[in-house]
Amino acid sequence: MTKTPKDYLSDILELNVQGPEFQWLTGTAAKISESRSKKDLYISYSLCTSKIHDEPISDFGSLDFGWKEYLEVQQASTLELSRIFLLSSVLETTDEFLKPVQQLIQIADKTELETFLKFLVLLPNPDDFKFAAVEALRTNIATVFNAISQYNPYPSRYFTTAEWNQMYLKSAFMEQDLKKIPEVAKMANKDLARIISDYAHERWAASRDIDPMFWRPVSNFLEDKLVDDIERLFKSDKEREQKAATLVCYHSNTDEAKQLLETYDTFLPKVEQGDITWKNL
Repeated sequence: MTKTPKDYLSDILELNVQGPEFQWLTGTAAKISESRSKKDLYISYSLCTSKIHDEPISDFGSLDFGWKEYLEVQQASTLELSRIFLLSSVLETTDEFLKPVQQLIQIADKTELETFLKFLVLLPNPDDFKFAAVEALRTNIATVFNAISQYNPYPSRYFTTAEWNQMYLKSAFMEQDLKKIPEVAKMANKDLARIISDYAHERWAASRDIDPMFWRPVSNFLEDKLVDDIERLFKSDKEREQKAATLVCYHSNTDEAKQLLETYDTFLPKVEQGDITWKNL
């Protein structure tokens, strides 16, 4: 039988929580699944805080769990995974729990919401909870916004292009670490390249700086004023902007990019050797 994320979460929790805690969690999940009681779900979910000793996960167990690296990057804790395990358990039982779980997300406090957002991909049918992910794009609370935008594979799997573009632009607007947004090359698109250029011109007009990482998605859309934008980076007195321009052109397949590299080749050898990348810019 193929294991579900819930099964792997169970394995991980068994390795990281005390025996009585694990027995309470699995027993409670089984009891709720059998009774199909919304009230029991809400009570038990609240009890997780007092029943599970919250600690960073130290043993992620099976190497064949596809989300193992993701859990490590997100520094998952026993309380976080216990909550997701409980919700996954009841959601796998019956569709009757879908609305109650959606309601839990809507009334969650900040810490609970961050847990939901970080680990939405582990729930059955993650698309059922897209409303919470999209709503998180509207917040100005950095930790909540970053829970969906940073390291998280959910946006690239379930967001529309417009929603993903909104997330990327807001990350820049909030001055968050753009290196932590995954799948940037995969999600790059012409509309986003135009948005990036427009936003850059607004910042320049206000004499404000732009994170050079911001330009990463424009490589294959270098035309019109974007060519001038990248040339402006090449002419900058800031090395990091020159390096970003080199990376943009190096990863581009346009003739305009090749022409720019012929003129501005200071950092090209290091990019070609892999010494300068988007990861270490």
